[in-house]
Amino acid sequence: MRWMDDSARPESAYAWMRLAASLVLMTLGGVAMYGVVVVLPALQAEFGVTRAEASLPYTLTMIGFGFGGILMGAAADRFGVIVPVLFGSTMLGVGLILAGLSSSLTQFAIAHGVLAGFLGCSATFAPLVADTSLWFNKRRGIAVAIGISGNYVAGTLWPPLLQHFFDQSGWRATYIGVGIFCIVVMLPLAWMLRKRPPALAPSPSAATVEKPAMPLGLSPNAFLVLLSIAGLACCVAMSMPQVHMVAYCTDLGYGAQRGAEIISVMLAFGIVSRLAFGWVSDRIGGLRTLLLGSALQGTALILYLPFDGLLSLYIVSGLFGLFQVGLGPWAWGEHVAGPPALDGIRSER
Repeated sequence: MRWMDDSARPESAYAWMRLAASLVLMTLGGVAMYGVVVVLPALQAEFGVTRAEASLPYTLTMIGFGFGGILMGAAADRFGVIVPVLFGSTMLGVGLILAGLSSSLTQFAIAHGVLAGFLGCSATFAPLVADTSLWFNKRRGIAVAIGISGNYVAGTLWPPLLQHFFDQSGWRATYIGVGIFCIVVMLPLAWMLRKRPPALAPSPSAATVEKPAMPLGLSPNAFLVLLSIAGLACCVAMSMPQVHMVAYCTDLGYGAQRGAEIISVMLAFGIVSRLAFGWVSDRIGGLRTLLLGSALQGTALILYLPFDGLLSLYIVSGLFGLFQVGLGPWAWGEHVAGPPALDGIRSER
């Protein structure tokens, strides 16, 4: 008698359907990160604050996103990924609604940073990517790349869409409407993730526990610390053009809509990059992929220094999006679940 039905096996049709649901959830959850970027000029004007003060909600949201990812990852390990995703989807919607009802920048920052960020969108990134890596062996690199690209699909779709509704209905009504939409759509999608991954399913026999792989000759904990430092440096570089582009284009006289479009172009190329680097990582290895992506990202970032024309901003942002995500697919797939080749060896034993 089989101890695991086919739908609970790696690379099954259910695994791909689950990946599709995770992609949509991550795309919807990304509204918290990209919405606060697009709304920055409106906050500055409405509350009469400086650019630095208006950036506070973004700062709190991203800090919450980072620390919340640790909390939600621990919850996923203990209860399964569906629990943090259900909770996070609810908190995301509530946070956006309360942000739209806020009467001061402080209220907005708390609603956005704590509810939409720390307890909300954090559940739609790290837990989903880690979960995806457990459902694939042979195609783990491209599967994780597809899943993690949801963050960039969000960056492609949300900025121009939000800016359109900001112009038509105001940022408050838009925030409230998006909050309700997220709750209504994300909760049913989260229910598709109720099965536990095959790596955590009970085995019919007590398999021999093997010593974890030693990437780069480092212990898993040391490697995680090194990878975290690389991820921090990578994301600091990524955030500079993403966060300030709308306000920067407004300052240059191009308008907020142009800035939102440039972010959309940047992150549309980011989708291509994530898929391409996922494919590359399956073929040349994680370390080479990481070095290649980091070098290209640094080169593209330098190009912002001499160019500030509208057309040049579109071009440089497209290049930046194309080059900025070499770290993501390999870092998650390689560290969370181990190299695919090792899984293949284990499965043959």
